[in-house]
Amino acid sequence: MPERPDQDRIGELLALDLQHVWHPYGPMPGRTEPLLVESASGVRLRIAEPGGVRTELVDGMSSWWSAIHGYNHPVLNEAVRSQLARMSHVMFGGLTHEPAVRLAERLVAITPEPLQHVFLADSGSVSVEVAVKMCLQYWRSQSRPGKRRLMTWRGGYHGDTWQPMSVCDPEGGMHHLWSGLLPVQVFADAPPAGFDAAPDRAYADHLRETVARHADELAAVIVEPVVQGAGGMRFHSPGLLRVLRETCDEHDVLLVLDEIATGFGRTGTLFAAGHAGICPDVMCVGKALTGGYLTMAAALCTTRVAEGISRGEVPVLAHGPTFMGNPLAAAVALASVDLLLGQDWQREVKRIETGLREGLAPAKQIAGVTDVRVLGAIGVVQLDHEVDMAAATRAAVREGVWLRPFRDLVYTMPPYVTGDEDVAAICRAVLAAAREG
Repeated sequence: MPERPDQDRIGELLALDLQHVWHPYGPMPGRTEPLLVESASGVRLRIAEPGGVRTELVDGMSSWWSAIHGYNHPVLNEAVRSQLARMSHVMFGGLTHEPAVRLAERLVAITPEPLQHVFLADSGSVSVEVAVKMCLQYWRSQSRPGKRRLMTWRGGYHGDTWQPMSVCDPEGGMHHLWSGLLPVQVFADAPPAGFDAAPDRAYADHLRETVARHADELAAVIVEPVVQGAGGMRFHSPGLLRVLRETCDEHDVLLVLDEIATGFGRTGTLFAAGHAGICPDVMCVGKALTGGYLTMAAALCTTRVAEGISRGEVPVLAHGPTFMGNPLAAAVALASVDLLLGQDWQREVKRIETGLREGLAPAKQIAGVTDVRVLGAIGVVQLDHEVDMAAATRAAVREGVWLRPFRDLVYTMPPYVTGDEDVAAICRAVLAAAREG
């Protein structure tokens, strides 16, 4: 049989996608035709369109903040190929392998010193589940089962599985649908905006009072350090993290930092906790961990937490994903971390930060824009209304850039290998999306 025309194949794929593929945060069947990515290289996505047209878009999102080295990187490709020739997967119960051991060793080496133990999870949300389970089981092991609630501040986002949803913003967040079903947690007010602002004394007192009032029932405080991601892309003072660390120590409450979005250099320090010079009891990492190649995350904890659990009535952490410690993911994660550390990533992130500051400054003159903020390789334009996602996306695509606005935000988190011209193109696309969205 003769091969069907390429445009027919593309049209068929898009039609099947709308009928069968349930995309994140979308209806079923789909109502908006997605773009069909045929391949990706560097910072560009190659889009196939009906009619056989091929276009390239600069990726301004790092595939939801994970592809920090861009796409089709030879070092990461080789890490996957080399590991694939040995084994793609083996169960982690009772067995181990070098990629997972070396990755754990590397993560311990680059995170704050008290974090000594690594639990490899399937995804960022699952790593938060594991972190919460660690904290709850720790206190049960200390014969204090009443310490079973979590505290956070409003405006946060920690994932879409059950316990993480319970510490996302209960009103402004996307999980209000589950109110009354999720565990009821303790919420402080949202942190005052401004990375460079001195910690607000009244707000610091509010944090201290909230922890003190609930200390007997709090297992842990969990927050995203410095940047609240999908909850609103808000920046706050690192000094507030020091307040939380001191207050948790004073009242015998564990501190969990969710570095899934902020880890591996995104905010200008290797981990956002570095801006405050503190160490949590548990830290979650993910997204950029594998350079966007495969799904993997980790929950790291201190010896206090690990030994506390291991001395309890159930002396094991009762969690064991089938694909925990997957060798392919561990191998590419190790390669990604070493690739990052083997270059002057701070200079590259600073270069992108400078480009975003210059390129997004004109957004302040656009009607409906309420704020423009930049930190590290993060640029945000906030509007006074909900973004028309379809219109904003079309505007960005016309500028040759892929963006994914949400709520009242048009933002970018580009790969660290994005060149100056492409950073400028991303900024033009953000401005266009803000005007038309």
